[in-house]
Amino acid sequence: MDFSTKDILVQIDNLLAARNQSWLFGAGISLDAGIPLMWALTEQIFAIAKHYGEPNDDKLLEIIRSQLPEDSHIEHLLSHLGDHRAIAERSRAKVATFGDITLSVEELDELHQRILKWIADTIRWGYIPANADDSPEIIGSQTDPIVDIKHHSAFISALFNRSQAGIAERRKAVRLFTTNYDTLIEDALALGGFSYWDGFSGGAVAFRNHRYGDDEPGSGHRAHVIKLHGSIDWHLGDDDRVWRVREGDLYPKKNSRVLIYPQSTKYLATQRDPFAAQFDLFRRILSASEENVLATCGYSFGDEHINQEIELALQRPENKTTVLAFASGLNPTLEKWRSSSWGKRVYVISKDGLYVGPDGPLAPPTADTPRDWWTFAGVTKLLNSGTEACLP
Repeated sequence: MDFSTKDILVQIDNLLAARNQSWLFGAGISLDAGIPLMWALTEQIFAIAKHYGEPNDDKLLEIIRSQLPEDSHIEHLLSHLGDHRAIAERSRAKVATFGDITLSVEELDELHQRILKWIADTIRWGYIPANADDSPEIIGSQTDPIVDIKHHSAFISALFNRSQAGIAERRKAVRLFTTNYDTLIEDALALGGFSYWDGFSGGAVAFRNHRYGDDEPGSGHRAHVIKLHGSIDWHLGDDDRVWRVREGDLYPKKNSRVLIYPQSTKYLATQRDPFAAQFDLFRRILSASEENVLATCGYSFGDEHINQEIELALQRPENKTTVLAFASGLNPTLEKWRSSSWGKRVYVISKDGLYVGPDGPLAPPTADTPRDWWTFAGVTKLLNSGTEACLP
């Protein structure tokens, strides 16, 4: 290994020990836990709609999908449905038409809630689609769940039990941003005995007391969990509060499930909406005046809103954020970032090797030793043992 590559590896180890550290997680970290990626989730929702939905649910979803780009998934479909709902509410007839199907505002709301419940149940109990190797699909259920937390627990342990002396004392609370709806990050923190803040106050039933513009707590927690797209256990109550509620509880009474980041502008403006506050926290971290590290794992850079927030922050001359992107490979977003004027602050740790700004790949794999340090398990190993231990 040449000296420059060794120096870059040391830099990465130092960045992962930074005092101000945040992580951005995507669906990829929960795949091995038995929770499907967005496209597999979308197909499963279509299957549920066909077999268990109301008449025309599956037909209507197919009509909406036909109106969107081919790579659209269930979040896009729900946003499109929400847009039609907003138009219907403003219209004289208070209806929306999809082909030969006409729904009232109330029927649109009911369909929306059915879809959210199907998503929540699929994520809560798990779903593994059939694979090309002829392995059958596995559908988890309340009586036979298949979701496994071991990978998340291993990562959390590696992140907070690192052997480097003094890290816990020097480090502020680690911000864990996630686009995932599952509760595996929070559950792993609790099982590991690590205190965390998530904007709620209470116990098994909790109310959201963090509002847009509020500061995060300054001390007392090892981690702050910020769910950018909501959660399977978030509900909107009659009192306009957002509640975190256990599955099966009849209280508090729930008007609707707050699950998915709503792209309709109607929802973004409301004070009860937690999503504006979540993105405000993300924006603040990216704009921190101190040296700051944002590491990503399991995130495919498919969310343009999130990508734009990162890019707008990093392109400011005074910005001090460094990005560590653990990704399977380069993509158009990372290519753009690493070739920019601030590209030297973008590290990409991929299966093809290591990229720093326009340079790379460094430490490329050999024919018989593929790099797996970009995977969730690989990052866990890297945190435990350091970058050089991940190289043969």
